[in-house]
Amino acid sequence: MNERLRIGDAEREAAAHELGEHFAMGRITAEEHSERLEQIWAARTSGDLAPAFSDLPRPRPVQPAATPTPPRAWRGGPGPLPRVPFPVKLLIALVVVVLVFTHLPWVLVALLVYLFVIRRFAHHHPRSARWR
Repeated sequence: MNERLRIGDAEREAAAHELGEHFAMGRITAEEHSERLEQIWAARTSGDLAPAFSDLPRPRPVQPAATPTPPRAWRGGPGPLPRVPFPVKLLIALVVVVLVFTHLPWVLVALLVYLFVIRRFAHHHPRSARWR
């Protein structure tokens, strides 16, 4: 950057923010901070800002966080399957155990037979007179 280029308030504010970070890290005292802030706000060119930071380390650029690879989609579905919480898995296991040990599947089969077969044929639908 050319040290003779004039700067504006945005550059001064950025420099003041950077100086505030150095103060927060304990690199300069409160008195040094206020003196250097006066230098920053009086600066007219980028070269005038340099003495305020001459003995301070320059900030390192922030490295972007590595993005994890997304989980593979399930058989071409829209995305990964949701994780089933442990209490739900435990509840399903208990229901399966109860069904196996109490022969409840036979009760369910009988109920389904009643609902779909017996009730269907037990209802007498009135037919119109012309079909008699």
